[in-house]
Amino acid sequence: MKKILIVCVLLIASNQLLVAQAGALTTTAFQQKMATPEIQLLDVRTAGEYQSGHLKNSLLADWNNQAEFTRRVKYLDKDKPVLVYCASGVRSAQAANWLAANGFHDVQNMQGGLSAWKMEGKPVEAPANAKQLAIQQYNAGVKAESVVLVDVGAEWCPPCKKMEPVLAQLQKELSGSYSLVKVDGGNDIDVMKELKVTDLPVFIIYKNGKETWRQQGVVELSELKKQLGK
Repeated sequence: MKKILIVCVLLIASNQLLVAQAGALTTTAFQQKMATPEIQLLDVRTAGEYQSGHLKNSLLADWNNQAEFTRRVKYLDKDKPVLVYCASGVRSAQAANWLAANGFHDVQNMQGGLSAWKMEGKPVEAPANAKQLAIQQYNAGVKAESVVLVDVGAEWCPPCKKMEPVLAQLQKELSGSYSLVKVDGGNDIDVMKELKVTDLPVFIIYKNGKETWRQQGVVELSELKKQLGK
C-alpha cells in the first residue's frame, strides 16, 4: 500500500511539474516572443471571435470545443514554442496548462488576452470581408476540367497548414493533370453547407463533374496521387 501511495504522489508531482511549464507573459513580452523563429501562435477563442479580429499568422483551436481543440492541436509540433491567447487570458491559461501537461515543452499564455493587447494599441488583423464563393461558381469550377481536386481549408486551421507542402508537392508532380479548386472554410459558408462539411480540412475529387472521392483530415501525398490517377 505504501509503495502505491508513493507512486501516486510521484505521478501527481510529475503532472504538476508539467503544468507549471505553462508560463504567462505580458502583452509586450508576448509580442517580442512572436518574433521567435518557428513560433506557433494559437488562438483558442471561437471561430466567430477569431473572424472579428485576430493576431497575424495565428492558428485556431476553440478551447470550449474540446473535441475540436484536441483534434487540431495534435498537428502542432511539441518541440517548438507555442504562444496561446484568448479574449481575456482565462481560456488561454487553461489551454496552455493542458498543452504543457500533454507534452508541449515551451508553452506561454498572454496575460489579459486580446483585450489587453488592443488597449495597448497593438496590431490586430481585421476581418477581410471577402466575398463568398457562390454555389454556382463552385459547381462551374468542379465541372471545368475532367479531374478536379477541391481543397476545403483555412489559413488558421493547424491540419490545413500541415497539408500546404503536400499540396505544393502534388501540384509539382502532377502539374497539368488536374485542376485545384480552393474553398475557404472560414468564409465560403454557403458552399460548406452545400458540401455538408463540418470540420477542416476536407479533400474532394471530381471526375467529369461527379464526386468520386472524399476524405476529411490530413491525407498522404501518395493517397492523393493514387486517387487522382484512378
